[in-house]
Amino acid sequence: MFLVSTRNFPPELGGMQNLMEGLSNALLNHGPVKVFADANNHAENYDQTSKLNINRISGFKIFRKYRKANLIKEFINTNQIRAAFFDHWKSIENIDIQALRKTKSFCLIHSKEINHPVGSSLHKRTLKALDKADFIIANSKFTKELALKLGVKDVVVINPGCNYPIEVSDSAKQFAKEIYGNSSPKLITVSRLDARKSHQNILMTVKNLLPKFPNLKYVSIGDGDERKNLEKLNKELGIENNVKLIFSSTEQQKVGLLEQSDVFVMPSVVYKKSVEGFGITYIEAASYGKPSIGGVYGGEGDAIKSGKTGYLCNGNDLSAIYENLLKILTNEKYKELGTNALEFSKDFSWEKIVKKYINLI
Repeated sequence: MFLVSTRNFPPELGGMQNLMEGLSNALLNHGPVKVFADANNHAENYDQTSKLNINRISGFKIFRKYRKANLIKEFINTNQIRAAFFDHWKSIENIDIQALRKTKSFCLIHSKEINHPVGSSLHKRTLKALDKADFIIANSKFTKELALKLGVKDVVVINPGCNYPIEVSDSAKQFAKEIYGNSSPKLITVSRLDARKSHQNILMTVKNLLPKFPNLKYVSIGDGDERKNLEKLNKELGIENNVKLIFSSTEQQKVGLLEQSDVFVMPSVVYKKSVEGFGITYIEAASYGKPSIGGVYGGEGDAIKSGKTGYLCNGNDLSAIYENLLKILTNEKYKELGTNALEFSKDFSWEKIVKKYINLI
């Protein structure tokens, strides 16, 4: 049996939630899986239809983590656990070390969650917590290098698996057609509206591209802190007919738009301590045969092979974004890169990724 302890799990939305769901379901092919996840008001329907055995931990956050740790200790002590997986250093921090020694333990790390000043209290807590794990798993080479600089030892890189492609329904295809209409080329971003995702620079680049591509359509799917700023900028630039900001969508609507797009655009930058550790959305787009424009600062190099499955550029530089988009759109270069991207995405199937964990066990 496998044990998974996570602070991030569906039906909540997000990259970490998708990662832990994908890993948990992939482990089912190798044995039963018990998931300890934080409570969610909308979890009942999800849990009833899931093949996973999910235990939701409720209560105030400060008490919940200790209650979860005690439940996990009891579960390990009363069951034969082949391996335990933790989504965050805070998920393993309070787990009893004697219980952990009865199994193999994995702790996943991501750039933002470990990027604390050396010597700070959070940095010391991070190192102490990670020291409990048998295997520390970084989501990219960039995250591994960052971890080593911060004093973390013996880091293994295992990229996240991809839950896509999934079949697109007829209604989702119709929805995408209504959004895109007869536009060409068709650009898309799927992410939270965070400052580091460079949505504002994408909008300005769209404005600059319109003289060459007057029928261009850009769709952004996601919500976040930058929503009002982007709505204002979209209006100020006068590009509302060429830009569609979708703040809420179903999973089917999202994949319908991905399937009918031409290029995925997300040239992420560094914002405060936040940097793109990997970028699973690039692989999700690739699984539908779409190349990507990504940033150069984080772990995007693991998800985009520049010049082959897309391009990497400085997301702070409008000229760089413009030139790379022009390069990928001219003579429909995106079709060739999209074919490469689709083939590359197959390396990220959960069937292949989970075997890397199993081999470590």
